[in-house]
Amino acid sequence: MIITVTLNPALDKTIEIDEFKIDCVNRISSTRVDAGGKGINVSKVIKELKHESMALGFLGGDCGNQIKNYLDRLNINNDFLTLKGETRTNIKIFDKVYNTHTDVNESGPSLSKEDITNIKEKIAEHCKEDSLVVLSGSVPSGVDISIYGEIIKSVKNKGGKVILDAEGELLMQGIKAGPYMVKPNVEELEKAFGVSINNQAEVIEIAKKVLEYGVKYVVISQGSEGSIFISSDKIAKVKGLKVEVKSTVGAGDSMVAAMAVAIQEKYSFEETMKLACATSTANVMTEGTQTGRLVDIEKLKKEITIDYITK
Repeated sequence: MIITVTLNPALDKTIEIDEFKIDCVNRISSTRVDAGGKGINVSKVIKELKHESMALGFLGGDCGNQIKNYLDRLNINNDFLTLKGETRTNIKIFDKVYNTHTDVNESGPSLSKEDITNIKEKIAEHCKEDSLVVLSGSVPSGVDISIYGEIIKSVKNKGGKVILDAEGELLMQGIKAGPYMVKPNVEELEKAFGVSINNQAEVIEIAKKVLEYGVKYVVISQGSEGSIFISSDKIAKVKGLKVEVKSTVGAGDSMVAAMAVAIQEKYSFEETMKLACATSTANVMTEGTQTGRLVDIEKLKKEITIDYITK
């Protein structure tokens, strides 16, 4: 079973405004609302890929109820803990005239020590020896930066595997706990290691340092330029595909979802790369935080090109 953990979910409201201007009245041309938060996005994509997951985390208030109902309608398994506060709302502003995407995200409700204890117990309750746990996204205020590292150690003690997708100290502390796979972008790598990365060789050099902590795979997403996949014995660059971009929200989450499915199904290194990049590309072809369509993913897989890099 794939388990996704979203400690800071959100109701994502995507609004489309033509020629968006600061300090002016802007008219909305369209609006859509989706359940969001990185782990939830991963579960949505796993469902599109015809696999099952269990979504865990915290929900509160009317927004939390909307997310719960949304997931239930999609038949996505979920077992969220209830908070007294209100689940946050994130605003995504898309301007198709200027081709810009602007995010305005709330911080979300704070968590108590009891809440943290309860979510750790909830994850342990669902985690089995063959479980794959996806830890992704930000955490609410009141949560220590060691939280992902602590969960990783707990999952590994039960024989499970972890995919980590975080940033800053959350990422660094998680890496030190040795998850199975890490998926940072270049900026997140820079922040985690306190360095400036200027070229592909430096990306690979820093990624190899991640492997030293016991991580089996590092996947560095580079937006439209593609991705770099690194293991102890392979380094490969997958070139980005040129498609019409409607929204970049959730592209990284789509990649994580595809990799989770690939790990569960024991796909080869190359099959994993193709599915991950095709799924991420299909995501940017849709509006808001909608998932890419499976039919598009299957077509895009055939267009993926892979270059292996000599170590």
